[in-house]
Amino acid sequence: MKTVKFLNNTYIKGSLFVIAGLFIGWLLFHQSGPEPIVDSNQIALHEHEEVESTIWTCAMHPQIRMDKPGKCPICGMELIPLKKSTADIDDHAIEMSESAMKLAEVQTSIVGSGIPSKELRLYGKVQVDERRLQSQTAHVPGRIEQLYINVTGESLSKGQLISKIYSPELITAQKELLEAISLGDKYPNVLESAREKLKNWKLSDEQIQEIERSGKVNAQFEIFANTSGIVTSLKVNQGDYVNKGAVLFDVADLSKVWVVFDAYESDLPWISLGQKVRFTTQAVPGKSFEGKITFIDPMIDPATRIAKARIEVANSKMMLKPEMFVNGVITAGLNNEDQNMIIPQSAVLWTGTRSIVYVKLTGTDQPTFKLRAITLGASMKDTFVVLDGLQNGEEIVTNGAFSIDAAAQLAGKPSMMNPVEGVAMTGHDRVVEAGMTPGKIQMEDGSTVISAQIKKAVSPLFSSYLILKDDLVNDDLEHAKHEGKQLLEEIKTIDMTLFEGASHVFWMKEKMNAAEYLEKIIAASDIAEARIAFKHFSESMIRIARVFKPFEKILYVQHCPMADDNKGADWLSTEESIKNPYYGKSMLTCGEVTATIHEQLK
Repeated sequence: MKTVKFLNNTYIKGSLFVIAGLFIGWLLFHQSGPEPIVDSNQIALHEHEEVESTIWTCAMHPQIRMDKPGKCPICGMELIPLKKSTADIDDHAIEMSESAMKLAEVQTSIVGSGIPSKELRLYGKVQVDERRLQSQTAHVPGRIEQLYINVTGESLSKGQLISKIYSPELITAQKELLEAISLGDKYPNVLESAREKLKNWKLSDEQIQEIERSGKVNAQFEIFANTSGIVTSLKVNQGDYVNKGAVLFDVADLSKVWVVFDAYESDLPWISLGQKVRFTTQAVPGKSFEGKITFIDPMIDPATRIAKARIEVANSKMMLKPEMFVNGVITAGLNNEDQNMIIPQSAVLWTGTRSIVYVKLTGTDQPTFKLRAITLGASMKDTFVVLDGLQNGEEIVTNGAFSIDAAAQLAGKPSMMNPVEGVAMTGHDRVVEAGMTPGKIQMEDGSTVISAQIKKAVSPLFSSYLILKDDLVNDDLEHAKHEGKQLLEEIKTIDMTLFEGASHVFWMKEKMNAAEYLEKIIAASDIAEARIAFKHFSESMIRIARVFKPFEKILYVQHCPMADDNKGADWLSTEESIKNPYYGKSMLTCGEVTATIHEQLK
């Protein structure tokens, strides 16, 4: 066994010496091949190709993408090369860094389902129940000798004596009755006919019996009220001659009244017959009334785009008077009780014909988003029902969607204005920041992008704005809230396809600002709160006016230095004279004209 071990050790040592010798020989006699010749032109060409294929962006404005290095057209910072990302793999996606998302205040939410409901606010008036309107007429021709109801607004009770009439025809009829009585035994039909003639003239049985008992002819005929209510219109005066059937006055029974609300088209899915409506009126502070919807107008007014919804309310104490303004609230759900997909309104971008959202893609290293068109159902205060285009559990952008869309548009990717894949834009095509010369949105080469169609679309907003301004001048909060709601609807219906490039970016920003403060005006609990929101809304409208110049006549920019706790506030007017919307009648003329806006002032 020892011999074997020795031989094995000797064999191993010999093998190691052989291997070591071969390695040393290789080191001594090995000759390497010739080194490759490096062409400096090829290196330069390769580096140039890398530069050419690199996309350059701004660390502060990641939506900027250029094909060569330089400075950011927005902030002036040096551009940096853009790394390959998931967005380069999916040409329709847009990627943002975490820092860019924070800068743009981008927030996302998970799509979920629920039973849609909303608190619907309606504005309306108290009206007379048309079924309780009656006319008090004269049943016989003659001259009014006495008129006991001679003031509009006077209360009337059924059976009340209201007038005395001298009527030759009635005198003749009474004589015929007395003659018929003497012939009653022989000609009973004649007597009955004479009595019937007087009944047709609305003489009561008691009056006819009194004539028969006394045997005297009355020269004057008494007229009694045939209904109870309030005299709304006086048609005659004492001494007038009236014909049979002539209207003496109109009477309205106010023991029950109608309350008629204005319902916009977008409100109609939430309104149904039998719904309870709670409402209040400033004329009866602290009191809440309630009624059920009994009628919904089947037609929409083509001028105002509203339908009428009516409730009936008991009014025994006469607290509700016709033409009073009321504020109604309906806590409503959709007609079906099924679960519906619901998303915040802030997630939706509008193009006039399409509604889109940005969906966050999964499985990416950096936050990556992709545009998707959806179909919307009913709208609530802050949310929409989604009928198609999304699935439960998907993550969508709920704040900052406009910033992502702007980045996609400037990168030539699908966006609100470009639903299909676009062509990458070069530096000279990109928009200069919209702090440009007053009245113009310009491209970098100086060309304007404002069109006559934009002016025509935006102009109605200023007409409604001026009405809202006048409501605040007149201290009329309720009508201001009503006009604010109409303005909000007008803004939403403006066709987004009219805006391109810089005008699109500018309009989307101002549209969001305007809508935010209009919502605050509509929800204002007092006029001071509405005026603060109106200040910010006016700032947005002034910027829109300076850019789009929608009026041919002059718009005056007016300023009140005392408004908003002496911080000052501006507004627009078509009149040079001051009528202050921030103080109304208390300080009507406080303020001054600080600027003018006009199409010819460029």
